Amino acid sequence: MNFPAELKYTKDHEWIRVEGDEAVIGITDFAQRELGDIVFVDINTIGEEVAANEVFGTVEAVKTVSDLFMPVTATVLEVNEGIDASPELVNTDPYEEGWIIRVKLSNPADVDTLLSADGYQSEINA
Repeated sequence: MNFPAELKYTKDHEWIRVEGDEAVIGITDFAQRELGDIVFVDINTIGEEVAANEVFGTVEAVKTVSDLFMPVTATVLEVNEGIDASPELVNTDPYEEGWIIRVKLSNPADVDTLLSADGYQSEINA
C-alpha cells in the first residue's frame, strides 16, 4: 500500500495535503481497499465550516456507506468534480485524481496534530 510521506493522516483513514492556508482531503489507499468499489461520493457541506472529527460527507461502495471525517476544522471550498462522473478515481488514484474536497484551514497549525505516514502505517498494522 501507498502512504505518501508528504501527507498527514487520521485514524479514520483520511489524508490531508496542505497548500498554504488551504488543503486537499481524500481517503487513504487502505480505506479505499477496505471499502471496495466506490460508486458514489456525497458531499453536502460546501461553504460550511466543519469541525475536526465531524462528518463532511459520505462515500458509498457497492456493499457499504461510510462517513467521511474532517481531519481539522476547515471550510469546504469545493468538491472534486472528477469523482462525480468517475467515483472509481477514489479507488484507482486516491492521492491525486481521486481527492475528495478542497478546504480553507481555520488554523493551519492543527495539521501538526495529525499522523505522519509512518504513524498511520503503524496505526493500521496494530
